Amino acid sequence: MKNINLDKYSPFHKTGHTSKGDQRKWEIDGIWYKADYMGYESLAEVLVSRLLKKSSLKYAFVTYDLTKIEYNNSSINACVSQDFRKEGQVLIPLEKLFRQYTGESLAVKLAEFADVRERIRYLVEQVENITGIKSFGEYITEMIEIDAFFLNEDRHTNNIAVLYDEENEQYFVSPFFDQGLCLLADTRQDYPMELSIEQCMDKIEAKPFSSEFDTQLEAAEELFGTQLEFHFTIQDIHRELEELADFYPEDIRQRVELLMRQQMRKYSYLITK
Repeated sequence: MKNINLDKYSPFHKTGHTSKGDQRKWEIDGIWYKADYMGYESLAEVLVSRLLKKSSLKYAFVTYDLTKIEYNNSSINACVSQDFRKEGQVLIPLEKLFRQYTGESLAVKLAEFADVRERIRYLVEQVENITGIKSFGEYITEMIEIDAFFLNEDRHTNNIAVLYDEENEQYFVSPFFDQGLCLLADTRQDYPMELSIEQCMDKIEAKPFSSEFDTQLEAAEELFGTQLEFHFTIQDIHRELEELADFYPEDIRQRVELLMRQQMRKYSYLITK
């Protein structure tokens, strides 16, 4: 496999939206490259996108592949994806959208509601009213189901977005993106390999409606119903992880497989064989 040299390109740096790290990203001729920074983010992006192909997901999602990049005399694992924006489309995070129309922070506004269901309901109503998008509750519920199952700890209000077509002045839901901080991928800071999965699970927190994955999951499904079914087995997961052996060592792959076994047992109602 030929490494991709990005020395002559400048990466995008952290914008202050994410709570972790400074993952380097490059956009070159409609292709995005994201380098590992906290641990095995690219494995998480690739595995989640491959498993979403084996699901009933109604909405589009970004697909990722693994590559290695050369940058500053280092060889780094990275994931690569196509820019999903069509010509004339811009991606608008919900935090920015809400500020544009209200002058307030969406994250701060959500915190004013004590009940998680009311937080979700409020966000859905606001987005539908501003954008004209229908069934945004189903979209959010699918997102929350994905995040709970794969333990995405980085779904803040800048990691949920809509697309805006500037020519037609029309909004669309965005494909699901940014799953890099799933699967306990942050081995550098919060979930080092020497910690057990049980210890990691005691530390991890969800976003944006509750710090508990199950609390926001139950609230969303109570409001809008269960949306998602997965159609993969643990054997499928094992095969996918084995295909990543040239990039990640066995201990990482085993940890992810063990974690997925646990999540499949916990959320068995989402698994359809």
